[in-house]
Amino acid sequence: MLIVQITDTHIRRKGDLLHHMVRTGRELRRCIAAINALPAKPAFVVATGDLVDRGKTKEYRRLHKILAGLMAPCFLLPGNHDDRDGLRDAFPEHRYLPTDGPLCYAIETRPVRLIALDTTRAGKPGGELDGRRLEWLDDRLLEAPATPTIIAMHHPPFATGIGPLDSQPLKGRDALAEVIAAHPQVVRLIAGHVHRDFEAPFAGTVASTAPSTAHQVVIDRDEDRGWTLRLERPAFALHRWTGRNLVTTVHRVADEPLLRAVS
Repeated sequence: MLIVQITDTHIRRKGDLLHHMVRTGRELRRCIAAINALPAKPAFVVATGDLVDRGKTKEYRRLHKILAGLMAPCFLLPGNHDDRDGLRDAFPEHRYLPTDGPLCYAIETRPVRLIALDTTRAGKPGGELDGRRLEWLDDRLLEAPATPTIIAMHHPPFATGIGPLDSQPLKGRDALAEVIAAHPQVVRLIAGHVHRDFEAPFAGTVASTAPSTAHQVVIDRDEDRGWTLRLERPAFALHRWTGRNLVTTVHRVADEPLLRAVS
């Protein structure tokens, strides 16, 4: 089973460049073309937040049009740049999205189950998991204790070493760890937000992030310095369930043709 993760697409209105230089729509289209061309077709794509840049209606309309090019089902969850109501309104056909409150849901795919956990706080860049959302998560995990499960979220539950990001951590991550530790069927927590691929042990399993489809954050270990961005090839994560574990790679979109060795 192959699962694709895209994140931090930051779609803006057509012609409106992010930071005056990033064509986020073009880069997402390049990723979608690469996903559609994968030799093994994904079971689904999950987009882990910051889908648009300003939470505006026209941005969601453009995102809807671009994502229509995907040949695999796509599940969406919000990031701190998103607007929950705007996302719901723009994707009425995505009936798995709750009609109110946090956008948390479970998708009963097999052999791996997907649980989406909304970590956003209204008007805040940092994330939060309150008691209500954690209780909801615990209940969903109790429903299928024998099914390998991926939990998708926007904010990662670990520090990255990037000072500006770590200064706004996910609130409630210790309580999240208690829930996850009680459910050994969780094979991975996947997140976005940091515009880089990171991995860390977490509560008896693994938490990881994926790079942005648009631009990447420079890893600067000087915690007193602000962040800087780097224009790189758009990228996404591939999560392959082998029947025993989840193996993850990062796919960076290239213009060069694939060369096959001939014996």
